[in-house]
Amino acid sequence: MGMREGETEAVRALESGSASVRLRAAMEVGTAADPRSVDVLIERCAVEPEFFVRDMLTWALTRHPSAVTVPRLVEVLRSDRAQARSQALHTLSKVGDRRAWPAITRALLTDADDAVARSAWRTAVVLVPEGGEAGLAEAMATQLGRGGRETQMSLSRALIALGEAAGPAVRAAMASGVPGVRRHAIATERMSRDPDVGFEFAIEEAKRIVAVGPPGREE
Repeated sequence: MGMREGETEAVRALESGSASVRLRAAMEVGTAADPRSVDVLIERCAVEPEFFVRDMLTWALTRHPSAVTVPRLVEVLRSDRAQARSQALHTLSKVGDRRAWPAITRALLTDADDAVARSAWRTAVVLVPEGGEAGLAEAMATQLGRGGRETQMSLSRALIALGEAAGPAVRAAMASGVPGVRRHAIATERMSRDPDVGFEFAIEEAKRIVAVGPPGREE
């Protein structure tokens, strides 16, 4: 079967059964930076099972002009496939073109899939325009308390990266009547004050604080 127009051996190798072959192929495609390969790279991101190969696919996409990649990546954010959304977000964070900012919707920031939400938080922090940090923090703070350790740590780091603008949203969540939300908010605030404090320590400390009871309770 012949190759399609613009398809190279490297592009075909992206579908190899060998992860190492796919990794080399992604590197070759990125090095060549042929704009005709952009769609293939994006399509492969949605189905590639190996993290290190996906990262190389993202690198390959960053080798192309953002004017070419960003509109196509933004389209993928509406995909029904969680991995497609997550990897498109990750790639947009690496491209760093703030023209993609309007596509980072509240729906993505609150996506039911934890991997997508984590990617959305990290990408939003990179792309948020000056003056938009407080609004972003408010949207992200609605997710405090969700998920497991990895998801909670990712959200804490994203909120901390927003700096002082995230303070009001985090402090408001510290008064939440939901113990899990309150714990996460307290831990995040603690980490923001002392960057050397690890997530595990901050969470354990927050658990002890919450165990005392809701704010204002007399013991």
